[in-house]
Amino acid sequence: MLLKALIFDVDGTLAETEEAHRQSFNEAFAAFGLPWIWDKELYRELLQVTGGKERLRYYIDRWGPERSDLALSHFGGIYELSSARYAALVGEGAAQPRPGIRRLISEARQRGVKLAIATTSAPGSVEALLRSMLGEKGPSWFVVIAAGDSVAHKKPAPDIYRLALEKLRCRPQSSIAIEDSENGVKAAVAAGLPVIAAPSSYLGADDLSLADSVLTDLGEPGRPCRLISGLKFEHGYVDIDALNDWLCERQHQGKTRLNAMAASLHIRQSR
Repeated sequence: MLLKALIFDVDGTLAETEEAHRQSFNEAFAAFGLPWIWDKELYRELLQVTGGKERLRYYIDRWGPERSDLALSHFGGIYELSSARYAALVGEGAAQPRPGIRRLISEARQRGVKLAIATTSAPGSVEALLRSMLGEKGPSWFVVIAAGDSVAHKKPAPDIYRLALEKLRCRPQSSIAIEDSENGVKAAVAAGLPVIAAPSSYLGADDLSLADSVLTDLGEPGRPCRLISGLKFEHGYVDIDALNDWLCERQHQGKTRLNAMAASLHIRQSR
């Protein structure tokens, strides 16, 4: 099998988590006496900044909200409380897996395809979601969890995907990234990865045109996904065999193009 690894983004990809994040930030603001409320419209804009700490810093710098001095003096505490509250909400079932996610993860494990995470979320938040979705052993199913501040530059920079590939010891041509956002797709493509994208509810307006396939979700047998653009999955859902066949076809097409280029060069040199 050519397919060696699946690399998943987390927030919005594994589950619709952003509403739990928004609520967690608002509760942390209230706990520290900050008169701030991130409504859905504002949070959708803030999501264009990757990373929770970076998002909070951007809000302070860009909006200059009341009592920013208090927020800056307790910056770390606000973020830590938000993360803790998020983990609690997820543990209570606040973020359900998106269609096809658990099935595809199970198929990958059965077929010997490695699983990895590449996200800007904090490691603790990632593990809380994986335990909620997959059970207590869920985090151990992932060979690599590249998360949070493990790289200097976050998405759309390719660093987090390059780190995941390095730790997996896999080539990008034998791996596939699964994303939900424009920043995530750009990061994966810059790392040389084929990409399947399924926009999350908060990021439906993102430009995902760089992805090889854009779907409403990964689909399930009897509950097909809808193709938005790019590669179509004939069964109406994404599975390991279809992904492997796709990679094999990509590799074949790549070799065909290289052979054609080599033949053209030989003809020119012979003249």
